[in-house]
Amino acid sequence: MSERKFEITDAKSGAAIPVRVTTKANEAEIVGIDDDQVLRVRLVSSPAGDPAANHELIELLAKFLGVNASKIEIVAGVEGREKLVSIQDVSVADIQSKIEGR
Repeated sequence: MSERKFEITDAKSGAAIPVRVTTKANEAEIVGIDDDQVLRVRLVSSPAGDPAANHELIELLAKFLGVNASKIEIVAGVEGREKLVSIQDVSVADIQSKIEGR
């Protein structure tokens, strides 16, 4: 198991968050922080690298965080289930608060 610490990273105009996607769920949802400290998300669309799944992930995160979907970009892992997602115009504190308060 990875020793990677869950870390939302400050960026110039927002934050970046590591995400692990599980597909073929009954409904899309934010599950929480996984054992290896990555945000776990369930999606209906499959496979995880499919454009429909990536779109579903962005829409889910936008709704969850209360930001416009245009402010969210998958910057690494577009074709896989482990992704790095960049979110503009939010702070690390905003994201952590939403995750902890869900």
